[in-house]
Amino acid sequence: MKKLHSYMPGFALSLFIAMFAKWIESLLPIHLVGASVIALFVGMVINHFFKSSEKLEAGLKFTSKKILKLSIILLGASLSIGTILTIGRLSLTVMLFTLLTCFGGGYFVGKLLGLDWKLSNMISAGTGICGGSAIAAMAPVIEAEDKDIAYAISATFLFDMVMIVLFPIMGRAMGLSDIAYGLWAGTAVNDTSSVVAAGYAFSEAAGDFATMVKLTRTLSIIPTVMIFSLINARLKAKKSIEADQKQVKVNITSLFPWFILAFVGMSVLNSVGFFSASLSSGLKDISKVLMTSSLAAIGMNTDFGEMKKSGINPMIHGFIISALVVIVAIVVEYFMGLV
Repeated sequence: MKKLHSYMPGFALSLFIAMFAKWIESLLPIHLVGASVIALFVGMVINHFFKSSEKLEAGLKFTSKKILKLSIILLGASLSIGTILTIGRLSLTVMLFTLLTCFGGGYFVGKLLGLDWKLSNMISAGTGICGGSAIAAMAPVIEAEDKDIAYAISATFLFDMVMIVLFPIMGRAMGLSDIAYGLWAGTAVNDTSSVVAAGYAFSEAAGDFATMVKLTRTLSIIPTVMIFSLINARLKAKKSIEADQKQVKVNITSLFPWFILAFVGMSVLNSVGFFSASLSSGLKDISKVLMTSSLAAIGMNTDFGEMKKSGINPMIHGFIISALVVIVAIVVEYFMGLV
């Protein structure tokens, strides 16, 4: 009970910042940026001018780690395995190629730019899957630092802003149909709010289809997190062997991302109709609030100076991967006869 009490100040502050960010989001005339990104930057600004006290540290750490995982679990209640069947092979084909581009191309671009593999792959996950949600889900299993999480989210956010403006213009210039444009925006734009903004800026039908495609992309969080959990475990074991010159036993159960299993369980329950539409919507809203609070805590733990040390290369990485995904997605659609 005493330990739980020590978490309250930091969690309460994170929750307050989340509510403030949600209010700021509601004031925007056009939904260009989500509350989670606003909360992250507000937290970073507060930390820059007012360093967090020891009283807040335990709660901020708890919120950025444990509450973050809980938000991912609850997110599963808004997803349905049936969504994949509804969208069909069109979106799955394009998504397969864009994911290969993100992680395959991202590996080589990250190596070329000399980036830490964790930061490089979080940017790739944010670009290829679903922006902040994918980065948030991946961060715990690869034990990423808060500054790298903040940098990865910042990189994907900046390019989302550019895409929201350019996508409708490019879509009309290429004469894309609602289905072709919705598929393109749903697979190439990162964050959910940005997909919605870019989709409905073209047409209502395109916006509806882009949103469904985006939900299907979100489910690729599951295999991605599993794979990177194993990669991180293998690298840690290799490092231990090199340091001690002896084999280190790895406890598989301690490495398995159990929160992702719970995320899958929630998705399955929603798929079989266990949750009513209102309950599913309510759990999604709670998930959003908790994730926004977690990103506020991450912001409070992030120093602008530390991010600055990473230089411009992560942003270059984000730009290259984002551009490649945009090109690959439309090229795949062309060969599928949709363009």
